[in-house]
Amino acid sequence: MGAGPSRPPSPHFRGAGSGVLLGGLTAGVCVAAIGRAWAACDIGVNAAANSMTLLFLVPLIWIATSVPWVILHSTLGRRYPHTALVTGLVSTLWFAWFLVTWLGMPDSYTGPLCPGNVPPWWPSYLPA
Repeated sequence: MGAGPSRPPSPHFRGAGSGVLLGGLTAGVCVAAIGRAWAACDIGVNAAANSMTLLFLVPLIWIATSVPWVILHSTLGRRYPHTALVTGLVSTLWFAWFLVTWLGMPDSYTGPLCPGNVPPWWPSYLPA
């Protein structure tokens, strides 16, 4: 009736878990930054319409970020875990920057509040 030794988690679960966790974190940060950029530059119809658009984007960004983490962990991570981690972090940061600059600062929408469609809070050392 005693509890037996616990099994260590399978490598597939650890890769999927880290992908889901980091994908969710990236989706939250991207949506918050895009929403803040839209609000600062007065982009969109109103806050409710912008919120619904951003809520629709959350699962898409989450999946698009989680899948590469799972693939990296299951391929490169078995033999070179540190290389897989660095590659995943760099690709996630690049993807977040791309999404915020592409969706959050559209060139087709000329807002009077943001010169060049770049919000005033955007760091000058990051290209937009």
